[in-house]
Amino acid sequence: MDFIKTLILGIVEGITEWLPISSTGHMILVNEFMKTGGFLTEDIFLYVIQLGAILAIVTLYFHKLNPFAPSKSKEEKTDTWQMWFKVAVACLPAAVIGLLLNDFMEHFENPWVISAMLIVYGIGFLIIERLNKKAAIQSMGSMTYKTAVFIGLFQVLSIIPGTSRSGATILGAMLLGCSRGVAAEFSFFLAIPVMFGVSLLKLVTNDSIMTGTKWGLLLLGMVVAYLVSIAAVKFLMEYVKRHDFKVFGWYRIVLGMIVILYFLIF
Repeated sequence: MDFIKTLILGIVEGITEWLPISSTGHMILVNEFMKTGGFLTEDIFLYVIQLGAILAIVTLYFHKLNPFAPSKSKEEKTDTWQMWFKVAVACLPAAVIGLLLNDFMEHFENPWVISAMLIVYGIGFLIIERLNKKAAIQSMGSMTYKTAVFIGLFQVLSIIPGTSRSGATILGAMLLGCSRGVAAEFSFFLAIPVMFGVSLLKLVTNDSIMTGTKWGLLLLGMVVAYLVSIAAVKFLMEYVKRHDFKVFGWYRIVLGMIVILYFLIF
């Protein structure tokens, strides 16, 4: 059963990590509905499985992320370094504030908080799309460091369960004038150092509890998350070329209400 549940959790992680609908929230809720216990509900599994999703971003965007690519001109390499510097600056708030509050926020990992955040950010996406402002920032190159820092502050909000790291950063980036495509890609790139750092921290602090079976389940979840993430990212980037984020806003609201009703009844 743990094998099957790991497959399911890997699929859920791969889909929800990049869509603005809260991966951690979905993982907690799916575990609740499957009555999962033990290792699959522990932080080391829920966070380290995200490495598979991160490797999908590195695979898909390797050329864009690589400042040493031989095919890039000197100017393109400079632009790539500038992009990484903006990512680094945007990660600072999460590195400082997120680490300080991480343990405290674990007390809020319950269906009620997750439901509330699903609904709140769902409404947020509907509002920002309704405003329909013309995006001033159409490329990473036109994004200022000040904008990057503010997007990083929005990312800190994702420590609240159910918020969604991608949801908070995409919503924040759009509020700050980024196009949907730039907001989504910058959110992807922000995840690389943040999630690598969190995963490494969880591995180091929980290494003593790991067994061969647990490593096997963790690696299986990561591989599944990697494969599904590739499909999910490709879907999202094609989707935002022709559509807005309203469907994700409605999804969050409906899911939040379903979760509330479920726990009220059962």
